[in-house]
Amino acid sequence: MKKVEEYREKLRSLDLWQPYLLLESCLPGPRGNIELAQAVAMEGDEALFLDLLTFTPERAPTNTPEEFLHFCGTFGLGKLVTQGKKEYLKTLRLLASDPRWRTREAVAMALQLYGEDHMEELIQEMEKWAEGNHCEKRAAAAALCEPRLLKEQENALKVLQILDKITATMCLATDRKEESYIVLKKGMAYCWSVAAVGNPEAGKQFMEKWLQVGDKDIRWIMKENLKKKRLEKMDPEWLASWKEREDKI
Repeated sequence: MKKVEEYREKLRSLDLWQPYLLLESCLPGPRGNIELAQAVAMEGDEALFLDLLTFTPERAPTNTPEEFLHFCGTFGLGKLVTQGKKEYLKTLRLLASDPRWRTREAVAMALQLYGEDHMEELIQEMEKWAEGNHCEKRAAAAALCEPRLLKEQENALKVLQILDKITATMCLATDRKEESYIVLKKGMAYCWSVAAVGNPEAGKQFMEKWLQVGDKDIRWIMKENLKKKRLEKMDPEWLASWKEREDKI
């Protein structure tokens, strides 16, 4: 957080933020400046975030410094929703289907910001998103499957139930070569293990259910989750038994 605080102090000293954000974006590159984006979300206001959101895919293609501006604006919406401006949940839901993966990540981060103090409300909203398109489902899963949000087993159980519904819909999908489905599939490859750790008893039961399903994509998702170190810490014997069983199939 030290770096975030340094960025916050720097931003307070500037009259114009955009030139600085572009310069310090770390784009093009493999990783944008997440710490700076956090500082922008903390220090920025509604007018700034809406201005940054004007950097659409046409103005700000993937892996350009301008894309970082849109990332910051999207992330900042989480602060506004937390302040009670829930109308921006609709904006975030639309942005969940943005063609740029960094924007989609910013949506999840914004929702997690909301969930830190309003987890019950976030779960209720994500139950709706879980009935949407593939990208909306992925955003719901990614937002909810954050360890710091799953410290209460009751919340983790509700998240497991949402993942269960999402996984069930994936079994019926007929557009599995579409990018949006692939994005969802990759997201679910880690989400199950995160939620399971939040409520081990229920988590193991849900995972066992889907580990025994014949659908090739679901099997891949669950086997990928079995690779996560967090499950070994949760229950090494259970994990070893299921890994052995999967290796024989």
